[in-house]
Amino acid sequence: MQRWQGLDAVPPGWGQCVVTIGVFDGIHRGHQEIIREAVQLARERGVPSVLLTFLPHPSEVVRPGTHPPMLTTFVRRAELAEELGIDVFCALPFTVEFSRMAPAAFAHAALVERLHASGVVVGENFHFGHRAAGDVAQLTEVGKQFGFSVRGVELLQSGGTRISATVARTRVLAGDMRGATDILGRPHRVDGVVELGEQRGRELGFPTANLRTEKWAAVPDDGVYAGRVVRLDDSGRTVAGGAIGTAAISVGTNPTFDDVLRRRVEACILDWSGDLYGASIGVEFVDRLRGMVKYDGIDPLIEQMNADVVRVREIMA
Repeated sequence: MQRWQGLDAVPPGWGQCVVTIGVFDGIHRGHQEIIREAVQLARERGVPSVLLTFLPHPSEVVRPGTHPPMLTTFVRRAELAEELGIDVFCALPFTVEFSRMAPAAFAHAALVERLHASGVVVGENFHFGHRAAGDVAQLTEVGKQFGFSVRGVELLQSGGTRISATVARTRVLAGDMRGATDILGRPHRVDGVVELGEQRGRELGFPTANLRTEKWAAVPDDGVYAGRVVRLDDSGRTVAGGAIGTAAISVGTNPTFDDVLRRRVEACILDWSGDLYGASIGVEFVDRLRGMVKYDGIDPLIEQMNADVVRVREIMA
């Protein structure tokens, strides 16, 4: 898959393509349906498929300070798009000037002049342009004028709830990892770099990998979770065959040690030993065991941690 930074990266002699447009944070099950439709249409027409997205998140530009927690890093988003068959992942720089483009102007500049779209596939609730004034109906009219088709894909539902990034974030932040998996179609993952911690886990017999996450990462609610750890390369991409192992994951502060100022993500990888300091890893959250508790001393804490490990093994089996 090609990765482009902006439309200036469109190569000379670029022909037609099929385009899908959106933020696509999380690449959840609804996004996957839209992307598959775009890939399928592109294959039917014998042209490349292009996923057009934005960096940074539009809300941070339009309404500074409202940046939502992100379900995926940008690198992970591209990786998931590639797995679904996308040929080109194009990140458009989202600026104040860009946000002020009228819907028709954006459609003409991006889809007609630069990408030569023969087809566009979006969700049926897609909006674009200044103040999100453009919708699928307007895009369809532009398409009729300039010769590209438009498909508005019906939004998926799960248990009567519309699948969306907002719902996925809500479940992640509440610690409902099974519910988040239902929306995402896979366990939620938090990526980052392993950094040196207080090493209390090692002293207690439960060494942990302490994760330094990205600023906007959607980190689950405080508690203890069952999950797994995978290895990433220096760019943040998943390493093929890079599964490290099952993990008991702690999110939050360390109230037993009166360390309540810094919130951490710590993964105790079971049946594994080695040095991960400075390594990039992804921590996948499968299920929540319990909330964060302050214990009256080390012994009851160790007893609970042993019980947690037994429970993690049962869940991950």
